[in-house]
Formats: sequence, C-alpha cells, structure tokens
Amino acid sequence: MPRHLYGSGELQRRLGVSRQRVRQLVARPEFPKPYDVLGMGAVWRIDEVEAWIRQYRPHLDAPDDPE
Repeated sequence: MPRHLYGSGELQRRLGVSRQRVRQLVARPEFPKPYDVLGMGAVWRIDEVEAWIRQYRPHLDAPDDPE
C-alpha cells in the first residue's frame, strides 16, 4: 500500500476504532471522500484524513509513526 493512502484497516488502527465504527465514520458527510475504490475496498488520502482528525478528533492529532 502506498504510504500516502489509508485503507479501512489503517483507519481502524489510526482512529483506534472497530471496523463497524470506521464504516459509520466514513459515511458521515464531513469525512473525506475516498481517493479511489480498489478491489480490496476504498482508500483515502492520508493528508485529507489527518486534516479531518485535526478538526473532528483533535485528541488523536499525533499520527502513527509510518515506519
């Protein structure tokens, strides 16, 4: 997976939520629209998700170390 994209699993880990909660969050109108939809599912641009986190989940503002 490119380092500039999050899939559903990466969103789960980054947000610390369940798969079901990710589905609820990505359905919200203020959540970024997927960058693309692949065979494995939707992917989102990390920079857009991180901007959403800063605005809507500021307690999670420190991103995970990608290494």
